[in-house]
Amino acid sequence: MGGFRDLTFDVTGGVAVITLDRPERRNAFTGVMGRELGDAYRECDTDDEIRAVVVTGTPPAFCAGADMSGGDATFEHRPEATFTASPVSPPAWEVRKPVIAAVNGHAIGIGLTLALQCDIRIIAEEGKYGVVQVRRGVMPDAMSHWTLPRITNLAVAADVLLTGRLFDGREAKELGIASRCLPAADVLPAAMATAQDITRNTAPLSVAITKRLLWESPHRTPAQIERLESLLHQHLMGRPDSREGVMAFVEQREPQWVGRVNDEWPEWPDV
Repeated sequence: MGGFRDLTFDVTGGVAVITLDRPERRNAFTGVMGRELGDAYRECDTDDEIRAVVVTGTPPAFCAGADMSGGDATFEHRPEATFTASPVSPPAWEVRKPVIAAVNGHAIGIGLTLALQCDIRIIAEEGKYGVVQVRRGVMPDAMSHWTLPRITNLAVAADVLLTGRLFDGREAKELGIASRCLPAADVLPAAMATAQDITRNTAPLSVAITKRLLWESPHRTPAQIERLESLLHQHLMGRPDSREGVMAFVEQREPQWVGRVNDEWPEWPDV
């Protein structure tokens, strides 16, 4: 998939790597980048050859936030019909493949709020992070009022969103924002290793269904979750991959998955 201006998109061995690519501006976010990221996510969702996604930035940053080269017009009022505070569609959590944010350097403002939409975040310990929008006269975006309290808790979200303060990678891990904190040079290799492990050792449809239910779970009661798990187990059981997973384990070999998310996606239960 080509034709991008503000990012690159490559697929190798079932892993899609999306790289925010404006190094001269520390990968500052633009409207074009938002549209292209959505297009890339859509391709990842519909291409069954893609099993996992890694999002990163051209060094030395992940994304320095909104491009403010327009000066005081950066946050000029825009008509409701043409503006959204969530400029990437679909968001990462709607992609039916695991999306890993390899945050290899600074992630500020929308740079961090976009990473919060991913399933796993591996963060550079040297980087600076913050949802700084309240210090710019606007407010947090990309549905971070929803993602951050779910990833961490209300107290952490209030600390981060209401102060707009900066913190380093170690604190990001302590706050629960990062899954792992590593030296910057190790972030992308660790993300790729995780993605490759997913492609080899997990069943495509099992992961896709588990991901959707995981993101839905805070809005469900325990009884609803029990019912959904039961119905979705029934959809998975008896398929070739449910047999292959067991036999690969018994025979101590690497599994050979045949399931395809788009062909076998269930009609989501109305519970």
